[in-house]
Amino acid sequence: MIFDTHAHYDDEAFNEDREEVIDKIKKAGVGLVLNCGASIEGCFNTVELAQKYDFFYGAVGLHPHEAEKKNDLNVIGDLLSKNKIVAVGEIGLDYYYPHDREKQKRLFMEQMDLARQLNKPVVIHDRDAHEDTLKIIKEFKGVTGVLHCYSGSYEFAKEVVKLGYFLGFTGVVTFKNAKKTVEVVQNIPLEYILVETDCPYMAPEPNRGKRNDSSYLIYVIDKISKIKELDYKKVEETTYKNGLRAFNL
Repeated sequence: MIFDTHAHYDDEAFNEDREEVIDKIKKAGVGLVLNCGASIEGCFNTVELAQKYDFFYGAVGLHPHEAEKKNDLNVIGDLLSKNKIVAVGEIGLDYYYPHDREKQKRLFMEQMDLARQLNKPVVIHDRDAHEDTLKIIKEFKGVTGVLHCYSGSYEFAKEVVKLGYFLGFTGVVTFKNAKKTVEVVQNIPLEYILVETDCPYMAPEPNRGKRNDSSYLIYVIDKISKIKELDYKKVEETTYKNGLRAFNL
């Protein structure tokens, strides 16, 4: 069984055939999916998906791109009390685009505080913001979760794992230019690795550039098993169990 620990099936890319795709991934051996809301609307849609499909769970939170909008975190707090909503996310920092960094940090910290109060794990987005991400997660000792779509160095990975966080790997690990990601997978114990699609984005080779879905995770698991010189089944089973631990399932 495969656990896709980060998906966006609420995305408009699935509006035409969402039910067919979800049926397809279930038949393909995907046992669990964590759908991650990134906006208020996305969070409400995530709750609906978790309630509709038995193998879906949800995370709700506000992505750093939402930091400049007026947001009511009470709404997120209310949604976190819903059945099958197991984490705060997708939250974090994104310095790739010229969004206001101070507002991002404030929103990230407010949601980390919410996770601490509610004793929920977090799903963290960190793009080109490793230093500030590490600084903030160190301030919230006791909160754990995953750094999704991990893009940092091995040195950064060691620090994060020491704090009890898991690292999520997408189709990026299959790309030819993913040397840094491969190095991290090679050196971090399998017990800290999660697999995820970030669908509809980040489709692995040989489907790079296409719309991604959870059935493509076989390529990510296969690549990790080759990097770590382990049996495919071992990687599939361990990453599934890691997902259960990460989200207290």
